[in-house]
Amino acid sequence: MEITPATTSQATDAFKPSSLVLATLGLSLGTFMQVLDISIANVSLPTIAGNLAASQDQSTWVITSFTVCQAITLPMTGFLSRRFGEVKVFIWAVLLFSLFSLACGLATSLPMLVAFRAMQGAVCGPMYPITQSLMVSIYPREKRAMALAIISMITVVAPIVGPVAGGWITDSYSWRWIFFINVPIGLFAAGLVLVQMRARMEQLRRERIDWVGAATLILGVGSLQVMLDRGNELDWFGSSTIVALAAVAVVSLTVFVIWELTDQRPIVDLRLFRHRNFAAGTLALVLAFGLFFSVALMLPLWLQNTLGYTAMWSGLAVAPMGVIPILLTFWVGKYAARFDLRWLTAASFIVMSFVCFRFGSFNTEVDFVHIALTELALGLGIALFFMPILTILLSDLDGPEVAEGSGSATFLRTVGASFAVSITTYLWTRGAAESHARLAEFITLSNAEVRRGIAASGGSLQHYAAGINQAITQQAMQISFNQIFDALGFCFLALIAIVWLSKPPFVRAQARGR
Repeated sequence: MEITPATTSQATDAFKPSSLVLATLGLSLGTFMQVLDISIANVSLPTIAGNLAASQDQSTWVITSFTVCQAITLPMTGFLSRRFGEVKVFIWAVLLFSLFSLACGLATSLPMLVAFRAMQGAVCGPMYPITQSLMVSIYPREKRAMALAIISMITVVAPIVGPVAGGWITDSYSWRWIFFINVPIGLFAAGLVLVQMRARMEQLRRERIDWVGAATLILGVGSLQVMLDRGNELDWFGSSTIVALAAVAVVSLTVFVIWELTDQRPIVDLRLFRHRNFAAGTLALVLAFGLFFSVALMLPLWLQNTLGYTAMWSGLAVAPMGVIPILLTFWVGKYAARFDLRWLTAASFIVMSFVCFRFGSFNTEVDFVHIALTELALGLGIALFFMPILTILLSDLDGPEVAEGSGSATFLRTVGASFAVSITTYLWTRGAAESHARLAEFITLSNAEVRRGIAASGGSLQHYAAGINQAITQQAMQISFNQIFDALGFCFLALIAIVWLSKPPFVRAQARGR
């Protein structure tokens, strides 16, 4: 059956849940659980790695496997919604997410945990865009801005709660409970949505899925991600495995791009990049979010592995990042249209650059207050970033292109974040090894300080060597951390030029597409 926009709009507007509050609560909890699950795991990575006998760079697979699989299923949201219905897809996604969360908590090895995290990511891909669509559909037209504000607030609050909750749970109980807590939340959220929205009429239709696009996307992104994650461990292109993965990634992604540009119903509409603002805005979004996600992942690892923080105190140190976004989200949304959005985005990048340079200047003696205040400043950059850049990239799209553009940008942003994490983790580990080698060159018996240190250790060279190696390792990690954050700072500044490739008006074009 052919569905016209008018018919779809009438069917959507006709249904209202018996309790708007309970329906909103159910939808919000599902999204909150998904967003929380990323940030709550970050601070627990060192503990997970130690418990499962894994290295620091191997433990990041817990994050990257989730984000890559989430990115792969994101473009399939539209197809799944039209084929099975938004309410049914949401409920099943929440239930399966809860099931795989339980499996993550029961995992007995890192490969098992990574596999279940990948399944988590795969089933939660459609949850966020479907939540947006359902929230908009159940609210009156004059209150739809409020519905979107609620969703935006969830994405801001969850990263604040996540590190603190993850740290407290890990320190007080076990890292496994950061996954177990999803089970009751998920069951409650799915139950609320089922009761409140099962009567919602949805007009379904069978349509073909772009299997070639889906297959080449999975092969290309998956191969590239595994290559990035295992490159350091396997000596990069000295390994036949890495060469094979690189070849599969290049061929698959080349076929994917060509196919998507020529297929009538592509899974990812790359033709949207013919629009200037969408191309510039999406490029800026993907790169900036990748840089930001690297910062968000590296900080808890640095606090725990280099500075010796507990998971709880690590979460408290990074939590101030969300304070300013909570305070400013409403005002930015209300008044941003009065300014050139390129200036707001540029200001965001300047703030984030300053924060990176600030972290790059710290040493191992930095105190909690300075770290927390720097995280607080990072929140200003976040508050000025998301709304303006999303408005820019959607501003020259019309009608159905708006939904397609939003989904494509979210997909590319998620993939970019996953790749950025793998790259920065590798650079951090490699830089630390190089710094360790340089510092160790000065530890010789001809060095007077070394001889005095050995004497202070009771004449035991072995005891002194163990202690000095630990100190060198800590300083090497700190040096590499500083170098990476300085580089991140310069990258944020370079992104300002990309934003200025876009061209106003932004709000007027956006309004026309609605």
